[in-house]
Amino acid sequence: MTAKRAFLSGLICIFSLATWPLSAAAPVASTWQSADLKKIAASLQPTTLSSQQQLDELAWFTKASTPYRGMTIRVVSERIDTHFYEADALTKAFYQLTGIRVVHETTGEDDVIKKLQAQLNTGLNIYDAYVNDSDLIGYHFRSGKVLQLDDFMANDGADVTLPTLDLDDFIGLDFTKGPDKKLYQLPDQQFANLYWYRADWFARPDLRAQFKDRYGYELDVPQNWEAYEDIAEFFSVHVKYLDNHRVWGHMDYGKRDPSLGWRISDAWLSLAGTGDQGLPNGIPVDEWGIRVDGCRPVGASVERGGALDSPAAIYAVNKYVEWLDKYAPPDAKNMNFTEAGNWLVKGNIAQQIWWYSAFTAALTKPGTPIVDKNGKPKWKMAPSPKGAYWQKGMKLGYQDAGSWTFLKSTPIERLKPAWLYAQFLVSKSVSLKKALVGLTPIRLSDIQSDAFTERAPALGGLVEFYRSEGRNLWSPTGTNVPDYTRLSNYWWQYVGQAVDGSLSVEQAMIQMAQAFDNTLEEIGNTTQGNCSPKLAPKRKPAYWLNQPGSPKPRLTKPVIPSTLPYEEAIRVWD
Repeated sequence: MTAKRAFLSGLICIFSLATWPLSAAAPVASTWQSADLKKIAASLQPTTLSSQQQLDELAWFTKASTPYRGMTIRVVSERIDTHFYEADALTKAFYQLTGIRVVHETTGEDDVIKKLQAQLNTGLNIYDAYVNDSDLIGYHFRSGKVLQLDDFMANDGADVTLPTLDLDDFIGLDFTKGPDKKLYQLPDQQFANLYWYRADWFARPDLRAQFKDRYGYELDVPQNWEAYEDIAEFFSVHVKYLDNHRVWGHMDYGKRDPSLGWRISDAWLSLAGTGDQGLPNGIPVDEWGIRVDGCRPVGASVERGGALDSPAAIYAVNKYVEWLDKYAPPDAKNMNFTEAGNWLVKGNIAQQIWWYSAFTAALTKPGTPIVDKNGKPKWKMAPSPKGAYWQKGMKLGYQDAGSWTFLKSTPIERLKPAWLYAQFLVSKSVSLKKALVGLTPIRLSDIQSDAFTERAPALGGLVEFYRSEGRNLWSPTGTNVPDYTRLSNYWWQYVGQAVDGSLSVEQAMIQMAQAFDNTLEEIGNTTQGNCSPKLAPKRKPAYWLNQPGSPKPRLTKPVIPSTLPYEEAIRVWD
């Protein structure tokens, strides 16, 4: 099928869904019977609630859903273990409690965004709720088409808002608020990109002695990119073989497709230190290199005060391309995200600077080369090493926060049961069990629970990360990005040309910064409001490079490689 035919087929599918009757009622009201709350509660163990608290919370869902019993609602989310569990198991429990059927579709991340965009553009109610990344928060709060959850919970949705929802217990709520401090999305699952390494190899006396002899410092967790590069070179160039298997000191991917965009836009530039200090994203220049004046984006190029083509950004992408060429398996340049993700389980990668903790479960399966005979991982995760431009007070990496999003175009009679379902999936009755299945925790109470303490030794540092303040230094794309869908495509298109050599890194970043500026101008010409983009006048780059903060001038002083033992390295999170 050609790309054009695939696109048209997708539209036909989307719009055929939009023509489904809004009531979507199935003849279940007559067959649904009052749920056995104790049986459902038992299936959702463990929980941080007492037995009575859990029964009371489940009973509230049964009572609040009474007007919607017999309905069928439709929601969509991306394909990860957490959402598979929701779609396979939790929809059944929700139906038993409420008599509301849920068609919970799981699909690719790009497809979720296409479906969401189709409803935003047409106003047709295609799905009743979407779980999409909070990366779109900059668009959501500016569009006027996304439901403000604070207002909904206080007004039209008050009768279907869980009294024990406890928003203060959510660890990622700041990621889903606009500059107006209003809540536009409700987190459903959360995971970070962290440093991953073979702790068993790093502990081998022979390898430690060889590394110390060659580089003059200890083979431990790298604290900066210089040490990461030395370790990558050590395993790829000097060690080469362990137990008769070819090994590599670095893993990444470079195929020119949308997943390459996530690789870079998901805060690779923040690791390098491209943006400004300030959390959850740099202020006023974020990790995408976009500068804002208040909440108004004013440019991404250095000549407009941005940093996308700054020395720090060029340094970041140069290192990405260089390491991919020198230290990763030869096929890596032609791999996408999914293909590259399968390599760690093979057991021949020494470290990866950027690894999603959502795949912790997949890397702890017994019988694989990276799990020992006792079922414990041979690997650990640790704080990401910092690039040369990083400064204290900056975000250090990316954290994905897949979050419930509700559109104003959804009729209220469908919005309310969808809101009930979303709350059920994040309720304290459900959240701990779900977090132990998918390892994507969203509640502080779950992270601090005895259940996570018991699992910690088998999770390679995941629990230690989420129990530390480090979880606040890893954040999603922020509100500086006014239209994630339009701007995110530039990452893979331009960086892909740097990977295949059709453009130099500097050329690619200059052209991408110009494309960002042009698109920001287009968005500003078609939208209104105080937070709508308006490009700043051009100035010579030297003007901005001599101002405090980002964009930063080129560094000339060499950085000394640094490593720390694991126990000391994870203290950085505190």
